[in-house]
Amino acid sequence: MKPALPILLLLCLATGGCVATAVAGAAVAVIKAPFQIGGAVIDATTTSEAEADRNRGRALRKQEEADAKAAKKARRKAEADDN
Repeated sequence: MKPALPILLLLCLATGGCVATAVAGAAVAVIKAPFQIGGAVIDATTTSEAEADRNRGRALRKQEEADAKAAKKARRKAEADDN
């Protein structure tokens, strides 16, 4: 068992930095998490200018389609009344 002790000590010294780095990385991730979640919530609840423009364009196209459909229906009704 005596020969394994120096190898074990060298192994502990060699991996000590790795363990410390992993622990520090985990601590940073825990600290960052609330800010990342908060940022995601803000992104989800607010509308950017580009999104607002896209939504306005969709609404305008939808309204134009509805107007065209209503006009077509009115023309058909007028033609049916003439006959």
